[in-house]
Amino acid sequence: MQTVRVGDFRGHVGEEVRVQGWLHNKRSSGKLQFLIVRDGSGFAQAVMARAAVPPEAWEAAEKAGQESSLELTGRVREDKRAPGGYEVEVTGLTMRQAVHDYPITPKEHGIAFLMEHRHLWLRSQRQHAVIRVRHAVVKATRDYLDEQGYTLVDTPILTPAPCEGTTTRFPVRYFDEGTAYLTQSGQLYNEATAAAHGKVYCFGPTFRAEKSKTRRHLTEFWMVEPEMAFARLEDAIRLAEGLVCVVVERVLATRREELLALERDLAKLEQVRPPFPRLHYDDAIKLIRSKGSETQWGSDFGGTDETVIADAHDRPVVVHRFPSAIKAFYMAPTRSAPSCRSPRTSSLRKATARSWGAASAWPITTCCDGASRSTSSPRSRSAGTWTCGSTGRSPTPVSAWASSGW
Repeated sequence: MQTVRVGDFRGHVGEEVRVQGWLHNKRSSGKLQFLIVRDGSGFAQAVMARAAVPPEAWEAAEKAGQESSLELTGRVREDKRAPGGYEVEVTGLTMRQAVHDYPITPKEHGIAFLMEHRHLWLRSQRQHAVIRVRHAVVKATRDYLDEQGYTLVDTPILTPAPCEGTTTRFPVRYFDEGTAYLTQSGQLYNEATAAAHGKVYCFGPTFRAEKSKTRRHLTEFWMVEPEMAFARLEDAIRLAEGLVCVVVERVLATRREELLALERDLAKLEQVRPPFPRLHYDDAIKLIRSKGSETQWGSDFGGTDETVIADAHDRPVVVHRFPSAIKAFYMAPTRSAPSCRSPRTSSLRKATARSWGAASAWPITTCCDGASRSTSSPRSRSAGTWTCGSTGRSPTPVSAWASSGW
């Protein structure tokens, strides 16, 4: 008899199969027991009739507690009312390990309690769904960038200096050579590797030592950062637009059940398709001020401002042409308006996600002039296309540079 995972039931309707997993929940009704079984690929209902199984199998199911490990046999049948749309008519059951007094019961628990039992909380339906959605996002991201001709370059996690000098760092004693820091970004490394490969990206852990409990601040997260040589701002925008659309499309196609378990509004996700609206910074300021914001021209947007902008559109929106004074010195100024630089941000509704990108300045004089006016500390920055700071070296400029982060 073939062992089949719950997630593969679609291809085995009418067949007798073996299922190995854990008892997520159960209920009984006279001569029937309804077992909700999970095996890592999904959840399924196993219907056990007393008359259809040996007495010892019935008794074992009655005594089994939540998260007992088991192996059952039965026939798969389609039932839209059942979890996952399929169920098993049980013909046999073997209890591998009976469990009792499992601490995380179907009732409500506080976050502190759940975090103390994190290794067990991972088995719950919502946590299971989160991890499977994340897996789909990561795979879609890698697939998209690989198909676009980007080379994955893994950058160091221990670094000698911060990327931008704007956030608090996690220090690590590096033997007797001083202090290293957990990485804030792989951008500086991949600006150099882009000069070797043309189009590269890194995708790995990022650390920010900013103590905060808001949803906009994370101590540790994974960030994907493409870097491309000979590119303009519109190239970065199209890349971000394509990536977001591919990721959303993949998750909708492969993780719909998980999204429903997480109570996500699929209609909003189905609206995420190109082209994304483009919004000039000036128009964005007018929009948020018309909604009561006190943000003035020349300031960056706050969280509430981003939400207002996102709510005014039915899909992600690209904001471009920010004032030079509030952006990094290496971002290229707009030729028609030198007081503006050409970064872009792309916000999803309710500001649940945000990406950024920019075309970096290419003439060495532009970069150094910007660095001299920057409020950040002067330092040497080598990106394979230009160097600024006090080294005085003259690199070979390229026509443009674009970088993005998500």
